[in-house]
Amino acid sequence: MSITSSPSPALPESVVLDEMKASFQQHGYAIARGLFSEAEVEEIKTNFTRIAENGAIPGYFEPVSKEKSVGDPLKEFPRVMHPHRYDAVSRRYLVHPGVLTCLRELMQDDVLAAQSMFYYKPPGSRGQAMHQDNFYLLVDPQTCVAAWTAIDDADPGNGGMYLVPDTAEEEIACPETANAAESFTTHFVPTPKGKKAVPCVLKAGDTLFFNGSSIHGSGPNRSKDRFRRSFICHYVPKSTQRISKHYLPLLTPEGEDVMIETNHAGGPCGSTWQDGAYWEGGTH
Repeated sequence: MSITSSPSPALPESVVLDEMKASFQQHGYAIARGLFSEAEVEEIKTNFTRIAENGAIPGYFEPVSKEKSVGDPLKEFPRVMHPHRYDAVSRRYLVHPGVLTCLRELMQDDVLAAQSMFYYKPPGSRGQAMHQDNFYLLVDPQTCVAAWTAIDDADPGNGGMYLVPDTAEEEIACPETANAAESFTTHFVPTPKGKKAVPCVLKAGDTLFFNGSSIHGSGPNRSKDRFRRSFICHYVPKSTQRISKHYLPLLTPEGEDVMIETNHAGGPCGSTWQDGAYWEGGTH
């Protein structure tokens, strides 16, 4: 399956590349306000509503019935992994021209797409403990960049993102064990001394970009009736030489698959972590 991406468009007036680049270089993250139009947000929302209604896709989306969820809404509405591998709408939005335009400026390189995900995060869902994305992607010699697009308004009340500024230069850490009452994944990277996680309050259509070493996570959705849906993608510079096997093939801006070398490095936890840890990976 391949698609063709359109030429880079004029960005919305709310997206100022110079300001984004300065924030990304200084703090490790940047926000593109209103990068996705209302129509694009609605198309993504409708598409993943359809996917949820159509049931399981083994290996990618494996929900259970409300009766079998035992009160855990994330079992009824689990995240969708790599939807671009089987869904044309997801594949098209993975190479969204506005996202690629921002990424080229932030990376100062051309871009390859590595991963797509969709989170429903219904009311009552646990969050994801603080972590670093390149622990999972193993991008070498540089790092990955996430593009986290809000499909619903996201804030601390419905389990929005938290990010620790100025951690893009931190070494990738071997995680500790997360609090299972708060996090659906088991990995936890503590916030460095003297730094503090800040909430990222986003409107539907805003996209948060952040470096693969930046420490980030999300809290539980404590709202009674608000989903916190998000479309999350990871990208690497075109000059990347190696990546974890779970993210291959990569996708070019033109929508063509491309292979690079597999990174067999064990990372900071040693040589046995990779396969078992992969499905923890990604972003909230």
